[in-house]
Amino acid sequence: MADFNDTVTIAAGEGSPGTALLGIGAYRPRRVVSNEEICEKIDSTSEWIYERSGILNRHVAEKDESVIFMSSEAAARAVASAGIDPELVDALIVCTSTYETYVPHAAPKVADNIGRNGIAAFDITAGCSGFGYGLALASNMIRGGGSRYVVVVGVERMSEGIDWTDRNTAFIFGDGAGAVVVGPSETNEISQVVWGSDGQQSEAITLTKTLREYIDETQEAPAPAPFLVMDGSKVFRWAAVQIAKASARTLEAAGVTADQIQAFIPHQANGRINSAMAKHLGLPDTVAIANDIEQTGNTSAASIPLAMETMLREGQAKQGDLALCIGFGAGLSYAGQVVRLPAKPPAN
Repeated sequence: MADFNDTVTIAAGEGSPGTALLGIGAYRPRRVVSNEEICEKIDSTSEWIYERSGILNRHVAEKDESVIFMSSEAAARAVASAGIDPELVDALIVCTSTYETYVPHAAPKVADNIGRNGIAAFDITAGCSGFGYGLALASNMIRGGGSRYVVVVGVERMSEGIDWTDRNTAFIFGDGAGAVVVGPSETNEISQVVWGSDGQQSEAITLTKTLREYIDETQEAPAPAPFLVMDGSKVFRWAAVQIAKASARTLEAAGVTADQIQAFIPHQANGRINSAMAKHLGLPDTVAIANDIEQTGNTSAASIPLAMETMLREGQAKQGDLALCIGFGAGLSYAGQVVRLPAKPPAN
């Protein structure tokens, strides 16, 4: 009998030589919560919060603004922005750490809601770097021939896992969803990803209890739900040093220099971290730096697409600009890419 490897050749996928961002969409919850409202439950002031985080307001989802709803709105807007026939979308990735169930996962329902039931659809969980992970997967899927047009959604309902009386975390996080359409391109407009993690420091961002512990507790008596807790000083030190290095490696992998970058879109974790990274990288004063954190807070996996949409919509950046994107957070994980920005999204 002939050996399998001698008689069968596995066909290779016919992928695209490059990929590009074709469209972008966003959804921000209706309710806006100010620093003043946060300070009704914690011993702080709006000025103290702004000085240390760069945050003035954040959006908090109401009952009808679920992860599925926000994702579907952002995804539909991204497809409309891309100007492609929705029937061409053949895969959808939802990047989130706050969907309420593991089974079923969110993406198939989101795909159905935008009229694409039956396509490949899956969730990934990589904390605040989730969108970068999803973007890398989508780009590689298209280059490898597995898909042609992929919607990538970053979405979080961080407010459900926050202790609003915790002075360390109550003011930091917000809710929302941002989405992009990734498609084929003759020229490459999304760079190779630079990503990694530091499991030795993963406990810097965690929950007060595991799901198993919560289930065991509630079998005996009603128990408080787990909340997010964070060692802010440890995360700040890690990000200020390691993420600046990862950003520099991202530029190198993309074959561009700091003076060729026109927009810097870091994860919106902390205004001081973002300023420190821009300075460390030697970005020119002409570079537009995303500051969506001021009005949106830290939305974890949603923060980069939300910040990108804001910059394009408000004219801080324009179609074709070279942008350095770097996500970082829980894990501790990170993911960086250089991209050419899509067109300004249409008014909602």
